[in-house]
Amino acid sequence: MSFVVSARKYRPNRFEDVVGQEHVALTLKNALRNDKLAHAFLFCGPRGVGKTTCARILAKVLNCTNVSADFEPCNTCESCSAFNENASFNIIELDAASNNSVEHIRQLIEQVRFQPQQGKYKVFIIDEVHMLSSQAFNAFLKTLEEPPPYAIFILATTEKHKIIPTILSRCQIFDFKRIQVQSMVSHLQMICEREGLQADPEALHIIAQKADGALRDALSIFDRIASAAGKEIKYEDVIQNLNVLDHDYFFKFTDKLLTGDLPGLLLLFEEVLRNGFEPDLFITNLAEHFRNLLVCKDQETISLLEVSPKLKERYFNQSHLASTAFLLSALNTANECDINFKMAKNKRLHAELAILKMGSINNLLSNVPVFANGGQVPIMEKKTLDGNDVKQEVTKSSQTITQNPQDSVDAGQNLSHNDEVENLPVEPSKKEEPQPEISIDTKAVEEKPTLVSAVPKLLNLDALTAEVEAEMQTTVAKDPKLDQESLTKAWATYVASKDNHVRSVLESAELGIEGKVVKPVVGSNLARNTLLQEMDLMEHLRQELHCPDLTWEIEVDESKGPAAKAEKPPKPLTSKEKFVKMMEVNPHVKDALDRFELKPDE
Repeated sequence: MSFVVSARKYRPNRFEDVVGQEHVALTLKNALRNDKLAHAFLFCGPRGVGKTTCARILAKVLNCTNVSADFEPCNTCESCSAFNENASFNIIELDAASNNSVEHIRQLIEQVRFQPQQGKYKVFIIDEVHMLSSQAFNAFLKTLEEPPPYAIFILATTEKHKIIPTILSRCQIFDFKRIQVQSMVSHLQMICEREGLQADPEALHIIAQKADGALRDALSIFDRIASAAGKEIKYEDVIQNLNVLDHDYFFKFTDKLLTGDLPGLLLLFEEVLRNGFEPDLFITNLAEHFRNLLVCKDQETISLLEVSPKLKERYFNQSHLASTAFLLSALNTANECDINFKMAKNKRLHAELAILKMGSINNLLSNVPVFANGGQVPIMEKKTLDGNDVKQEVTKSSQTITQNPQDSVDAGQNLSHNDEVENLPVEPSKKEEPQPEISIDTKAVEEKPTLVSAVPKLLNLDALTAEVEAEMQTTVAKDPKLDQESLTKAWATYVASKDNHVRSVLESAELGIEGKVVKPVVGSNLARNTLLQEMDLMEHLRQELHCPDLTWEIEVDESKGPAAKAEKPPKPLTSKEKFVKMMEVNPHVKDALDRFELKPDE
């Protein structure tokens, strides 16, 4: 059988071919270039990210006789060819998962004693080193700490925390990271070109996301899909073979959540279950969909989406229809459902309840309730049984119906004379008649309340889109025009409410504005700190100027500060200095000195 899986066929032979681990390759190349190579390495990281591959490339470079200028193996010399054919005696690989006893380590130590037959180094690659027993680790310590100058150890593990600290302290540790989705997609596209396959970008993104950062897993999935789909790999084939929910389900589901279509939500959820997906998987993926929509709300975070450009555009468009409050509430509901899912006995009902809660979020966030008949809550007329009217707005259209006399007698027994009837606008007859006439609102009472009438009116998605666009246009129209005059006026309003000290600092500041940034200039750091302590000042300016995004940058210009105080003359300290000061104040002191032939103390 000549078929070779892609993980082996396209295994990198050079550092530059390693995907997603440029930091490791660069560090190892610099160590080789500067001849500062350690004697023991520990490569840590998730599965399938290139730990063993980098160890093999490093081992080849160490014994390669024709190393390139950028320290890559030539793959043509005798040493490289022997390694590629698994015939090298200088590079020894050990699987610690199956050779984890003390005896295996002792055999390895015995091999360390012999110098390499060819080349300068003897390289020992120990994979899954965390599987070694404690006794094996202890037996390995001395050799790992002081190996011969020709011996180099490269340890690889996926669980660094299981390795004893004495081993960690003797190794140079390299942390391998998960491979990004876009890097895996580019690598898969390269393989498709070499194999003559055509693949949809969305299909390759699904494969990369399913691999969870492991390129080896992505290549295994790619081989499986290529065998099933043939020469053309389509998005539909990938989601069908990998049992992945189509993104269209979540976009449709979100549309129905935004419009409050509760029956449609239940029917769509039933369709998902019929396709063989578990409720918890659907809730988890729906929460991920909400997270992606929330990320698209800001241009700075949209780069966090690891999806194809076409799908990213769909996320961006739908994120404008959903408010941040809705997305946060839906995320919270989905998270609570996921946490409590294991404890629920009726899994489907638990998931459906969470879905119905999500579908009611928009109605709960709205202040005005909307009913199925399209109207608002009717304002009813209040009347008392004695005929006194309570002044309220009433609906013009009304009709007269006849009440059963027996019902009026029964109702009268349960009501006192002063009780109010709030739901029915009653007009009692002044004379006692067996069949009193009652005037009621036709919109208020047309039929008995049913479950359908209690369901909120479904919103139209086109109307919701138009409403969002109108709101965005209104926001742009209401964007205030900030200028120096309005800023000065708002600043003066705040200054008037402050005491003398703060007022003097605020009045001395020179104001400037650039866009939505206020730039006051003060004369000292003390004045700057005073402004920073005025927490209410910026809030006042935002309200007065109607600009919630307003910020400030305070500049200090000492040339505009208060004039420097004149330096005080030095205070006289010695007797001579005091006498000189006295003569400056009173010239007659000098005359007295000469007259009495006195001499001041030094």
